[in-house]
This record gives sequence, C-alpha cells and structure tokens, in this order.
Amino acid sequence: MDLKAYKNVYVFAEQRDGVIQPVAYELLGKARELADDLGEKVVALLLGHQVREKAASLVEMGADEVIVADSPELKDYLTEQYAQVLYQIITANKPNIVLYGATTIGRDLAPRLASRLRTGLTADCTRLEIAEKENEPGEKEFRMTRPAFGGNLMATIICPNNRPQMSTVRPGVMQKREKETGRKGTVTDFQPQFDRSKFKVKLIGKVKNNAANADITAAKVLVSGGRGVHDKAGFDKLQGLADCLGGMVASSRAMVDAGVMDHAYQVGQTGKTVRPDLYVACGISGAIQHLAGMEESGYIVAINKDKFAPIFSVADLGIVGDLHKIVPMLTERLKKEMAE
Repeated sequence: MDLKAYKNVYVFAEQRDGVIQPVAYELLGKARELADDLGEKVVALLLGHQVREKAASLVEMGADEVIVADSPELKDYLTEQYAQVLYQIITANKPNIVLYGATTIGRDLAPRLASRLRTGLTADCTRLEIAEKENEPGEKEFRMTRPAFGGNLMATIICPNNRPQMSTVRPGVMQKREKETGRKGTVTDFQPQFDRSKFKVKLIGKVKNNAANADITAAKVLVSGGRGVHDKAGFDKLQGLADCLGGMVASSRAMVDAGVMDHAYQVGQTGKTVRPDLYVACGISGAIQHLAGMEESGYIVAINKDKFAPIFSVADLGIVGDLHKIVPMLTERLKKEMAE
C-alpha cells in the first residue's frame, strides 16, 4: 500500500430525515484541526435523497469540499446501500483519515467499511491528534485515544500500515467550530453504482420512540440522578428542578439498568457524553465510567450523602446531604426568586 497516495481528512456527515446531525458538525471542527496540521483538505461525505442543498452548511462549518451522493436508495439508512456508496467513494478518492459519529448509524456502518477496505477502526475515541513520530523527526502520525479496561486506562492507537485511518467519536466529545457564513467550498456530485443483488433488507416502516429522540447532549442544563434517587418518584423531584432551570433530566447507568430510566437519558461511557453549561449530579457516586461522560461540563454541582463520594473530586460545588430534601428546597427557592 502506497501510504503517500492517501490524502485529506474525510467526515461522514450523518443526516436523518434530511437533517444534518450535530455530531457531523462536531467532527468537522476536529477534522479542520487535523487537516491544518497535515496541510490537507477537509472533505464531508453527504449521503441521502434530496439533500444537496444541505452541503452549504457543511462548508460553513469547516469543509473544503462536500461529496454528495443523492439517490432514492439512500433516503433512509440501510446498511448495505450506504456501505456500497461509501466504499466506492473511499476507494476512488483515497482519503488519509475518515471520521464517523459513534451513533447507532456510525457504529453499524464504520466496522463494515473497515472490513471491506481491509483497514483498522478505533471506536469511541475521546481524543484525536496529529503528532510527530518517535525517532522520525519531521514525520507525522495520526493518534487515536480511547478508554480501555472499563475506563481505567486510556489507550492511544495508531494505524501505521493501512489506509484510510478510521475512527468513531461519540456525540458531544468534540467541539463545533463557529459558523463561517458565506464560506466558499466545492460541492461534487457522486453517482453511485448499486449492486442490488446484495440488498437483503427492506424498510417496511418507521416508528419513532420519543425517549430515543431525547437529545440530552444538546441541553444547556442537566439534572442527573443516580442510585440515590431510588425510583420514578425521585426523578419527578429532579424533573421539577430541571423544569425550573430550563433543562433536562439525565441518569446514571444504575437507574437505566434498574429500569427506572430509558437508555436515551444515560450519561457515561456506555451512554452519552454531555457538555452542558450546568450539570447537577444527584445521588451519583461518580464512578470513572460516569465521569467520562460529563467531566467536561461547564459547572458541576454534586449532591450526595457520602462526603467521600468520587463525584466531589470533579464538582465545582458540593452539597453533602439528602437529595430528597435538598432538591425540593432548592426548586422552591429558585421558583420564589424567579417570581420576585
């Protein structure tokens, strides 16, 4: 494999029902940094039906070029159709790096492409960087860092012998760039060639789950509950505080495993990574797996009966006490102040 033939940083710009997903803009921000370090271009890959007009927003958020595959077969996400098109684009253009969101779509698509392209894939990365190779001054390499061993160790992975170098990144981990209105870029149309004999799955219909659509990653304020909340009645108290603050309720894995909260609201290594302006952790001990999903929050308030709980190590403000008494009191106090 001639590694020098592979150039540019590509981003799979995930869209659903014609709406570009926030993770695509987050990845463009990181791709811009990586490409600038390498002296290469950022290319966004936009697949769908009647989505070409969305290409301009990708350019404004950092892409130098947008490759658009617009076809009725791509209207809804189906693994084989999308995998065939991306495989054709990647083999034709030879990108150096390809980034995907670690969403249900990205986690389904990226491994299949890695297999077809005979290259590696690093999943759920928390850090991506271009660094100088050890013992080779002037030579650069792409380093992908992800949690390992249950979050107790951070592993930095390289892919020295195969291209493209591919990774998935969870929504909320990377920062978006500021929108550059009027920024100019190239939009290239790609005409896919489908092998319909391999289409084994047909979409019969779609049923939307409101809980699954809850996007806690977009919330500016999160009131999150752990094992100390106990039950649904406890989360009703948290909901009252969240409503007062104009935010949303979230949960630790313990409450999801107990069946009290839906997985869509879970924060942590096996849930979602969030970065709100205010994160109120109620009855959450602060296991490293949970901290990995929220420690980049702007301001963290922790309420816990155990003064030695690890959550206090990352909190800006800690309150030692019973959340079932403190949360209702705090809610009433805030309502009173807002009314005055």
